[in-house]
Amino acid sequence: MTGGIGPDSVHPGYLLPTAAGGLIGANAAAQVHLHALAVTSFGIGVICWVMLGSVIMNRLFTRPALPNALVPTMAIELGIPAVAGLAYFAVAGRTVSLMACVLGGYAVLMAVAQVRLIPVYRRLSFTPGFWSFTFSYAAAAADALVWLAITKPPAATGYAIAVIALLTAFVSWIAFRTVVLAVRGDLFPAWPPVHQTVDAAPMS
Repeated sequence: MTGGIGPDSVHPGYLLPTAAGGLIGANAAAQVHLHALAVTSFGIGVICWVMLGSVIMNRLFTRPALPNALVPTMAIELGIPAVAGLAYFAVAGRTVSLMACVLGGYAVLMAVAQVRLIPVYRRLSFTPGFWSFTFSYAAAAADALVWLAITKPPAATGYAIAVIALLTAFVSWIAFRTVVLAVRGDLFPAWPPVHQTVDAAPMS
C-alpha cells in the first residue's frame, strides 16, 4: 500500500498470503462452527482476490513474460477459485447455488487455461517453484470431489478415484524431483562468493 513495487515484479504468488489465506481461514473457521468468523474471512479472501487478481492479470497480459522461475506460479490462478469454491461450500452449505456455479465455472475456465499452458510448463527446468502446482491442483481436485459428491453423476466413484490417483502421482513426482535436486545440491541457488579484504596490519 505504500508503493515501491514495480509492475514487472508482481506475480500470482501474491495471492497466497492474501486471497488464499482468507479463503482457507474461512474453511477452517467453518469446520469449528465459527460461522461469523468464517463469513468475515471469506469476504476478506474474495476482496483480496478481486483487487490483487486484477493487478496480476494486467501484469500477465500486458507486461513481459514472467521469469522462468516464476512461471509455475501461474498455476495459482487455478488454485484461488478452487479454494474459494471450497470455502463457499463450507460457509453456505453444499448446495448448487448461483455463487457456487460462478466459482465453479471460473475454476473450470482456469483449468482450461492450465491445459493451454502445458507447453509453456514443459519447457521449464525443474525448480522448487514447481510446488506451486501442488497447492493449486490439490485445491482443484478437492473442489472437484465436492462437486462430484453433490451432483452424484454416473460413475462418480470412478471419477473420484481417477482424480485422487492423478493428483497423488503428480505430487509424488514433484516430491521425487525435489529430492533429486537436494541430493545433487541444486535445491537452492548458490550464494554469491564473498570476497573479504583484510587490511595489512601496520608495521611497528
